[in-house]
Amino acid sequence: MLVLTIICSSFLGFSPPADKPLPVGPASFTMPFPESIKVFTYKPANYSKGPLLVVFHGAGRNAEEYRNHAIYMAEKFKAIVVAPRFDANRFSGDRYQRGGVLINGKPQAPSQWTYSIVRKLVNTVRAREGRADMQCYLIGHSAGGQFLGRMAAFMPGDACRIVACNPGSCLFPTRDLPYGYGFANLPPHLSSDEALRRYLASPLTLYLGTDDTMVTENFDSSSHAMRQGESRIERGRACFLMAQKLAAKNKWAFNWRKIEAKGVGHSAPGMFSAREVEDALFGPAQSISTRTRTVSARH
Repeated sequence: MLVLTIICSSFLGFSPPADKPLPVGPASFTMPFPESIKVFTYKPANYSKGPLLVVFHGAGRNAEEYRNHAIYMAEKFKAIVVAPRFDANRFSGDRYQRGGVLINGKPQAPSQWTYSIVRKLVNTVRAREGRADMQCYLIGHSAGGQFLGRMAAFMPGDACRIVACNPGSCLFPTRDLPYGYGFANLPPHLSSDEALRRYLASPLTLYLGTDDTMVTENFDSSSHAMRQGESRIERGRACFLMAQKLAAKNKWAFNWRKIEAKGVGHSAPGMFSAREVEDALFGPAQSISTRTRTVSARH
C-alpha cells in the first residue's frame, strides 16, 4: 500500500486526454457536463476488459482519498475505479445525500437529479474504453452510501450492483417518513406502490460494518433518523427487514442483499478491504470470469 501511495502522489494533477482510454495507475480528469466534476481514476497494470467500479465519497468530499482506498478493490478484481467529487459548495445534502430529487421541498426534473451525472460518467468511461457493454458496479460509504441507497429507488440505471456502505440513514420503503427517510412528501409517481415495488426490485446491497455502533462526526441524530435506529448498523438492518417483509407481503421481487463486515466500524478503508466486500459487490465467491459470463447472460 505504501508503494501505491507514492505512485499516487507522483500523478497528482495528471489528466489524460478526453478522447483516450484511461491510463494505467492513478490519474484524474474533469467531466464538463452538466457541471464540471473532477473524477479521480485508477486502472491496474493488468487490466483487461474488467468491470467498472464507481466509488462515492462521504461527507468529507475527499474523492481522491476514496480512489486511493479503492485501489485494493481495483487490483483484486482487475477493475477500473473512478471516484467523482461532489463539492459541498454546489452539492448540499439535498443534492448529494438525497440526490437532488427535492430542493427546498420542491420536486425537480429527473434531468436535474445528481443521479443523472452518474449515468453520464459511466457512459463517458465506457466510450473512452471502447466498451459500451462494460459492466458497472457502484459503491459508496457513509454519505456516499446514502446517495446510492436513494439512487437505487429512483435511477438505478444498468448497474449490476449498488452497494451502500454504512449509510447514516436509509430510505425506508414506507410513506410514514418524509423523504429522504421514507417516501412521504414526494410526487405520487415517485411514492406509489409501483415506485416501492421498483425500489425493492433494484440490485441494492446494504453493506454494514458490525462495529459501526458509535455516534461519530456527521451522525444524523434527527428525530426521523432516530426512528430508524440508534446506530448506523441498526438502521441498515431495520431498513432491510422492512423491505424484505413488504416484498413478501405483496409477493414482489426482492433483489436486495445485506452483507455485514465483521469487526469493521465506520471506516471506508476498512469496508473496502474487508473480505466481505467481494460478496457485497459480486455475490457468493466465484471467479471474476464466471461472474462476467453470468452478468453478460442476464443482459
